[in-house]
Amino acid sequence: MKQLYSRKAVHIFWIVQFFFITTVSNAQNSGHNFPPQTTYHYQKVKALSMFYREAGSKLNPTIVLLHGYPSSSHTYRNLIPLLATEYHVIAPDNLGSGFSDRLDPDQVRYTFDTLANYTTALLDSLGINNYIMYLQDFGAPVGFRMYAKNPKRISHLILQNANAYLDGLTTDRQQFFKSAHDDTSASKIAFLFSLTSKEAIIKKQYLADIDSTLYHKQSPDAWIHDLYFLQSDADRKIQVQLFQDYYNNLLSYSAWQHLLRTYQPKTLIVWGKKDLKFTTNGATAYLRDLPHAELHLLNAGHFAAEEKPGEIALYILDFLKK
Repeated sequence: MKQLYSRKAVHIFWIVQFFFITTVSNAQNSGHNFPPQTTYHYQKVKALSMFYREAGSKLNPTIVLLHGYPSSSHTYRNLIPLLATEYHVIAPDNLGSGFSDRLDPDQVRYTFDTLANYTTALLDSLGINNYIMYLQDFGAPVGFRMYAKNPKRISHLILQNANAYLDGLTTDRQQFFKSAHDDTSASKIAFLFSLTSKEAIIKKQYLADIDSTLYHKQSPDAWIHDLYFLQSDADRKIQVQLFQDYYNNLLSYSAWQHLLRTYQPKTLIVWGKKDLKFTTNGATAYLRDLPHAELHLLNAGHFAAEEKPGEIALYILDFLKK
């Protein structure tokens, strides 16, 4: 991969890290209640390496954070320490995203079934048998597949711009997913590839539903990190294949809704109300099947965990105490 940073920049980074760790360590020794440090791990799963972030005591209940497109566990870097004060937190990178290994998309076709199977196997290998599950964007079809496989394994659902209802998709959005699935022409595939470009990641993802006067509140760290892992054609093809598979999620919505009606999981919905991709109609639709769910609409967009990590953390901590 390309050398993106100079030696001087890396040197400065490690100096800052040293002083941060030293400061936190000293503060903890002095009796102040700082968040636990996040640690970074690789775990062999089916002969591949899966990356995950972890924080908090393993004696506490576990929260599993499932990320969306085009990101990785990096999207939860601010939320993790806030939750880890009271919970054990695991945030994996999907197979083919972030620091996790990639299967060759010319040899193996990527689907949401594949992502769910590898994430389940990761949790199995870590001995995490019961947990609270946080879903966002792509995390929804991954998480609902995991929930369908073993509903009793998951004690609570936290849904943040995680769609499972046609109500949450405009007609144009529904048609986009259907055409991505049905149209295999070269021009259509080229269009899907264009959605993984630098300009599209920044403008059509992270800044799409943020007022231009508030751009300064969105950290460029988010898209710089994502783009680092979308440099090769193979990296981008993985995401294109997931776009092509996404329509199968819409076909599964009714089955997932039946599961929710049947098992009535304790559910918190924290939804960025400015989201142009998954609208608030998708948030309120959950109440049809989960009438006791707790719903909060946030003054944020699709990437609410980037914009409002503190607000989301407070809702989660309060919800889980009830």
